[in-house]
Amino acid sequence: MLIIFDCDGVLVDSELIANRVLAAQLSRYGYPTTAAECRQKYIGHTIPGVIKMVAEDGVELPEDFEAILREKDAEAFARELRPVIGMQATLEQLRPIPKCVASSGSPDKIRSNLKTTGLLSYFDPNLFSARDVKKPKPAPDIFLLSASRMGFAIDQCTVVEDTPFGIEGAKRAGMRAFGFIGASHRIPADEKVLLKAGADLVFNDMTQLPSLL
Repeated sequence: MLIIFDCDGVLVDSELIANRVLAAQLSRYGYPTTAAECRQKYIGHTIPGVIKMVAEDGVELPEDFEAILREKDAEAFARELRPVIGMQATLEQLRPIPKCVASSGSPDKIRSNLKTTGLLSYFDPNLFSARDVKKPKPAPDIFLLSASRMGFAIDQCTVVEDTPFGIEGAKRAGMRAFGFIGASHRIPADEKVLLKAGADLVFNDMTQLPSLL
């Protein structure tokens, strides 16, 4: 069995921080928005995807917007980022089982966030980014790449995701998909959203994961 973890909102509790930073930067460059609106509209998207969506609304962000946003994210994450509650104990319990990360974030961001939260050693070097494939989630590409690189058949893989895009991508890849709603940006009503996206089950306590596999 291979466990494929998303990073933001599954391994690390980063989404509220990231949404706050994104809202501040979009507002600064002429696209007023709030952290709550960013959560609703952009969760699960890559930064280039967000820039494209904003452009479609008529606002052209500066060429260095992504670099600036990454710098602001890194500063905030260094101060505030923590693992999802129960994550460290769960990974210790799952240590014998092969696992990897498949995230829409950049390779540098994935590595940095896992290092900041003390989780990198559980996965390194098996970190896969949307930058490694042609199409990001909800395309199945990153999950298929992860299984191939790790040497596992599709039906041996279980994906843990917190967004509809991630769940949809996992199911399109033919994998079992668990929806997680235990990070600080999620609410109980999100269970229905993830089930609708195709999740095989939804859970809200990361320490439950070993018994669910």
